[in-house]
Amino acid sequence: MVPAVFTTARQRFVRTIYSRWIFDRIPLLGLIVLLIQMAAVTKMMARFDSYYESKPVLTMMITNSILNGIADTVAQTVTAIRERAMRKPGGVTKDDTLAIEIHELEKKTPLPKYNGELMPNSNLLPPPFDFERLTRFMAYGFLMAPLQYKWFAFLSRTFPITPGAGTIPALKRVACDQLIFAPVGLGIFFTYMTVTEGGGRKAIQKKFKQVYLPSLQSNYMLWPAVQVLNFRVVPLQFQLPFASTVGIAWTTYLSLTNSAADADKSVKLED
Repeated sequence: MVPAVFTTARQRFVRTIYSRWIFDRIPLLGLIVLLIQMAAVTKMMARFDSYYESKPVLTMMITNSILNGIADTVAQTVTAIRERAMRKPGGVTKDDTLAIEIHELEKKTPLPKYNGELMPNSNLLPPPFDFERLTRFMAYGFLMAPLQYKWFAFLSRTFPITPGAGTIPALKRVACDQLIFAPVGLGIFFTYMTVTEGGGRKAIQKKFKQVYLPSLQSNYMLWPAVQVLNFRVVPLQFQLPFASTVGIAWTTYLSLTNSAADADKSVKLED
């Protein structure tokens, strides 16, 4: 058994890390997690070609998982910054520059928002860093990578790009990707997240009713242009990493949208 003194010290350490903020603006734990993730993805990219040559699918799975983790870490961090500033005594002040910038960015984004807001706003205090949520996002990226890898390979075989024909096959790939894979993939995402959060069939139906169509609309505002560049210029082995890198912003949006719906549910349960 672990001595009580070590258990108490560990609990004290965890509480300190959870509550510590750098310059009273950035949550320490979120920053530590982000730096670890950035170091991991930098190491992967440095030897990507050799990893891909020996184990292409596994390389994609690990890379996708880390990039999804970065996206959720960013989402949790910006939410915590804004919510902490809003809920402190006296509310947001001019010193809360990051919170103000995040709020302004949220207002200016052209992407559809859930209930008028992109970031969740509940009666709960800003939560500590949610490692279970982070794990769900990383696991989703890990599990979806083989499907995405096979899909990109299928598009490459079906619509080959040659020196004499580049733009038209790329546009065909984009059309096929956005009309087939995008709506299905988005459905898989919200279903997976709801189930792993403990929800059942009714929760899945409610999640789809609340956020699926706005998210699909957002998808069509971003991804067609990204995928034209991806399919037209980027070599096949880098197409999924490129999409996942651009997808950091997209997955951050999905994380915020998903958590906004969950926060709304929590508020209703408290009322």
